[in-house]
Amino acid sequence: MSRSVLLSAAVLVAVLIGAPLAGSSHIELGRAFAGVSPDHEIFFYARLPRVILAMLGGAALSVTGVLFQCMLRDPLAEPYTLGVSSGASVGAVIAICLGWRATGVASLAGAALVLLMVLGMAVEGRRLSSFTLLLTGVTMNSMAFAVILFLHNLASFSQSFAISRWLMGGLEAVEYSTLAWLAVVVVGVSVLVTVYAPHWNLLAVGDDWAASRGVSTVKLTAMGYIAGSVLTGLVTSLTGPIGFVGLIVPHALRLKLGADHRVLLPCAFLLGGAFLVVCDTLSRTVIAPTEIPVGVLTALCGGPFFLWLLKSRRRSLWL
Repeated sequence: MSRSVLLSAAVLVAVLIGAPLAGSSHIELGRAFAGVSPDHEIFFYARLPRVILAMLGGAALSVTGVLFQCMLRDPLAEPYTLGVSSGASVGAVIAICLGWRATGVASLAGAALVLLMVLGMAVEGRRLSSFTLLLTGVTMNSMAFAVILFLHNLASFSQSFAISRWLMGGLEAVEYSTLAWLAVVVVGVSVLVTVYAPHWNLLAVGDDWAASRGVSTVKLTAMGYIAGSVLTGLVTSLTGPIGFVGLIVPHALRLKLGADHRVLLPCAFLLGGAFLVVCDTLSRTVIAPTEIPVGVLTALCGGPFFLWLLKSRRRSLWL
């Protein structure tokens, strides 16, 4: 267990060291730390904050993917399955159409609203139905997509461009104060859900199995959905929707390491962060100085992976 986590941590550290040095402009670390311009400004104000944001975003989305796949017992589940990201996107699109500058705040409000609606629909008496949770999330995704199309149709040319750009998902350098509170939330929530790793192992087998061993499945499922929604909503409010990270990383790790969440959750946090940092580095260097939105790159990677996974599942059903 410790070997896999340590190896994942080593990969993340290596990526975090190398990524800020890559770009269309060559910089030297010595000059950057000595305060020599422009190396100092490029490293500390353009690249490093963006790399940290990518690391935190990838970690949050990967941990959420592990949680949702466990709760729904479906390897095809990912952070955007249950509608929170779509709600965040609606909030951001409304803010763009109304000319509000606080796009992130509106995005968080949209995510929170969908979170409450989905939970309200999924609670049945004293039970929290995973099936209803999934159906409600899928329905909210469809409704949100319709609202976005409607608003996009009414938007002006400049608003339409801004909406399209935001919906593609992208990473920009943000203030260190923003990264600080994001890190506190992402790390704190990730540690909290990792503490319950033995319970996630039981829940992954089935609700009845977990309940027979003293696990409160309603509280655990609610905690998992709220934790995943908070992580996804916060990341989406800063980056726009970035798909497939929460599908690729958890499933690849599950194939390699098994389904023990005591290993899966910390490795997903570490390698999910590394994965999105690598994707973002490629997005800004492959055709530099032009950038590819990182959401487009993850979709190009995740689409074929999703189809392969779907085909594998179908083949296993026939065997």
